[in-house]
Amino acid sequence: MKTPKAKKLPSGSWYVRVRVDGQDVSITRPKEKEAVAEAMAIKAGIKEASSTRRKSLKQAIDSYISARQNILSPSTIRGYRAIQRLRFQGMMNRDVFTTTQEQWQRAVNAEAKVISAKTLTNSWRFISSVICEETGKKLNIRLPQVVPAMRPWLTAEQIPQFLEAVKGDPIEIPALLALSSLRRSELLNLRWKDVDMEKGVLSVNGAAVYDENSQLVRKSETKNKTSRRIVPMIPQLKDALQAAEHKGEYIVTWNPNAMMNRINRICEKNGLPKVGFHGLRHSFASLAYHLNIPEKVVMEIGGWADNQTMHQIYTHISKQDVNTHAEQLVAFFAATNIQNGNEIGNNK
Repeated sequence: MKTPKAKKLPSGSWYVRVRVDGQDVSITRPKEKEAVAEAMAIKAGIKEASSTRRKSLKQAIDSYISARQNILSPSTIRGYRAIQRLRFQGMMNRDVFTTTQEQWQRAVNAEAKVISAKTLTNSWRFISSVICEETGKKLNIRLPQVVPAMRPWLTAEQIPQFLEAVKGDPIEIPALLALSSLRRSELLNLRWKDVDMEKGVLSVNGAAVYDENSQLVRKSETKNKTSRRIVPMIPQLKDALQAAEHKGEYIVTWNPNAMMNRINRICEKNGLPKVGFHGLRHSFASLAYHLNIPEKVVMEIGGWADNQTMHQIYTHISKQDVNTHAEQLVAFFAATNIQNGNEIGNNK
């Protein structure tokens, strides 16, 4: 009998799959020799396949996270725990080794009725990774189509109105930091020593994120290498920082949800799109596009790691510009038609 080959999983366990009576049997054990020995025993009929390892989805998620505890971002773990707590609740106590693809498809179909396609897709990607690591099974599940949705942003014409609306407001500094390209995690970690008033620049060197216990964790690492950058200060931000009291080490001490809600209330009050944090960062890209700033320069200031995201943002903005110019074109010919009609009428 041929000795089955074991595969080492990212968690450190060893996985072997053998075929018995036309059925695939998966074995996962802490050591390679144990996994191979049990697989051979099952293949030879010495041991029943039913005695293979059992683990619930909830336990498998715990193992998956535990194996990466010191590698994953606290915010990533927070997201994984949210999926464990909120999604696929009917499957959490089911054995990942014995649940079938059909059962998982039904579970996915049920989730699709209560959550968005994007949330479901992100949740399933995590769950399928957990199952694959624990059992070696790669499930082929049909997911609903995700329609890309761009967040609202401020156009170049709307930005001056927003600047006036936040001037002197307690949210002014956080809002202007976001409009200067900073992500929420970056502005929450910005310190007074990162501000160079003489040169008129900010140094983005770290990030602050919430962990699974809703505690703010500060990291010296940013989202990616290009996120560590120098950002020029817009005049209104420089004035606001100079006028602000230097209380403590960090500039922004607001609760993120409170900041977002206040920004959106100001936008709504002034007839602007409710853009939140991400929309203000997007507005930075919108303004750069309007000013014809080279994409490479925008990527460097904004801390984007690749140009794919910038292309997506610029393409979306350019489509709106096309629509705007198209309306202007139609309006021009409409006005011309009226003039011509009047001339024709006058010639009769």
